[in-house]
Amino acid sequence: MVDISAVDISDRLYTAEAVRELDRRAIEDHGMPGIALMKHAGAAAFKALLARWPSANRITVFCGGGNNGGDGYIIAALAKQRGLLVTVLQLVPADKLTGDARRAWQFACQADVSMAAFQGTMDNTGAIDVDSVDVDGEDGGEVIVDALLGTGIKGQVRENYVQAIAAINQSASPVVAIDIPSGLCSDTGAVRGVAVMAELTVTFIGMKAGLLTGRGPALCGDLSYHDLDVPAQIFEAISVSAQRLNLPDLMSQLPRRDRDAHKGKFGHVLVIGGDEGFGGAAAMAAEAALRVGAGLVGVATRSSHVSALLARRPELMVKPVDSGQQLEPLLAAPSVLVIGPGLGRSPWSEQVLQQAINSGIPMVVDADALNIIGEGRVGAGADTRSWVLTPHPGEAARLLNISNAEIQADRFGACKALQRDFHGTVLLKGAGTLISSGEETLSLCPYGNPGMATGGMGDVLAGIIGGLLAQGLSADQATQLGACLHGAAADRVAEECGERGMMATDLLLPLQRLVNGK
Repeated sequence: MVDISAVDISDRLYTAEAVRELDRRAIEDHGMPGIALMKHAGAAAFKALLARWPSANRITVFCGGGNNGGDGYIIAALAKQRGLLVTVLQLVPADKLTGDARRAWQFACQADVSMAAFQGTMDNTGAIDVDSVDVDGEDGGEVIVDALLGTGIKGQVRENYVQAIAAINQSASPVVAIDIPSGLCSDTGAVRGVAVMAELTVTFIGMKAGLLTGRGPALCGDLSYHDLDVPAQIFEAISVSAQRLNLPDLMSQLPRRDRDAHKGKFGHVLVIGGDEGFGGAAAMAAEAALRVGAGLVGVATRSSHVSALLARRPELMVKPVDSGQQLEPLLAAPSVLVIGPGLGRSPWSEQVLQQAINSGIPMVVDADALNIIGEGRVGAGADTRSWVLTPHPGEAARLLNISNAEIQADRFGACKALQRDFHGTVLLKGAGTLISSGEETLSLCPYGNPGMATGGMGDVLAGIIGGLLAQGLSADQATQLGACLHGAAADRVAEECGERGMMATDLLLPLQRLVNGK
């Protein structure tokens, strides 16, 4: 486990309720007036805007009625004072504003900011008429500021905000979202009907969990964080919902290699999979286990794949297994099993999975092994405490008997539910991969990119985790480090070659470099 007290504040992920509590304590317990925090937030956001778009000469600020809108009024005033052309489009009339939001509006009025009510309307085709909303960005110098909803949204986005969000998204101008893209749930990363698509999001005080998983990474663009100089002791008193992992810190968990080390010290992984036509999946998992440092790696697969696997990677010990009975004697030697890559869902698949479960050996359970378990015919009553389960959202949905959409609507809740039902350690794949080992605080992997949306990536991840388990890491450590190595290797490939066309096997050499600190 990672010690939360040692985690950087920006790596602590909070719910909206927790951030409101941080804000309240800063105001009430530490004498930081709300309007002062709001001005500090507006200044930080405006500074980030200028750093990203230094040639901006005009900004259009969409302001809602709450504190998020107040941040927008502050930004508008600062931009006006700097000499930019500024327009505020109001979703809530000024006479309806209260508290700090009204004080921020008054600050913008004192700066002589031009303001108008948002007038976007729907035509009979369902398109937004934004002719009266000057957000086309044709001169290349405009930036749109989304200060509509913030973290306080409950339920679906209301119609007038739907129209404003559509106007923002239809614009050709770049968008900076204040605190969180409007319409995105800050707790889960799910979209509340519609959401702003930003190129930059500037978030404050507490990092919102939903920015980093689900639809969050796709909608927030680049992410900038500012703690607004809130005292550090406030953060220590508030529970986090997840922690963002850091690869350099996790690398310290890899055991040191003595100069007289031999292969027996680094574990024996057996990959079980590769039904007819799926031998490549087992091969990729096995190679990944080798590349992260496992001492011995074997593959138990269909006899038709043996020659191909040995020709590709002679370092592997490949055994033909055409029945569950043939697998049984091979289970005496390995210290870790990786089962699922290319396993299929045939009677053979069920037989070898049952033998693997009966062995009691720690397992990484992936792909069709999860699907078979989800069907309930294999694995009922098994001791799963030493398992690492690695489902993607579809597999998670089958395990929990709910829909894929329900998984994605609350990935944090789904990951916790999987761990509660299946014990062991659970890794829920996707943008912002989540890991739960039964603790209240989940872990989130911030590495990876869209190039990983291709076949075989999950097989490589399963092999990585198996290889780390074999070297003596705990299930939690191996899963956290494995997820981060996997994503970081893909990021290196993307940096060198681009995301499009990335293959799972492209990660193997970067993986070796990463585990060696290179």
